[in-house]
Amino acid sequence: MSKWSFTSHPSSVGETYFEHLAASWGFAFRMLMGGLAALVHGLFPFLCVRTGSSIITKLNDKMVVNRVKPGHVPAGQPSQVRAR
Repeated sequence: MSKWSFTSHPSSVGETYFEHLAASWGFAFRMLMGGLAALVHGLFPFLCVRTGSSIITKLNDKMVVNRVKPGHVPAGQPSQVRAR
């Protein structure tokens, strides 16, 4: 596929273009909120004590641990289905 394909990467994680767009923007918004919480915490150490790290933990879990949608086999990965 073309280097600039709008669908090759989203399909590699089991999403349509618009599903991927929504997920990506959701991550961007949460990252911005975590960054703002870190800025507030830097100025006022008694505020947002766990907010930034909590957001990072949730994003890591969603993006890294549970990245591929159920039933989707990423390109280049063997299927988990076994013959009995």
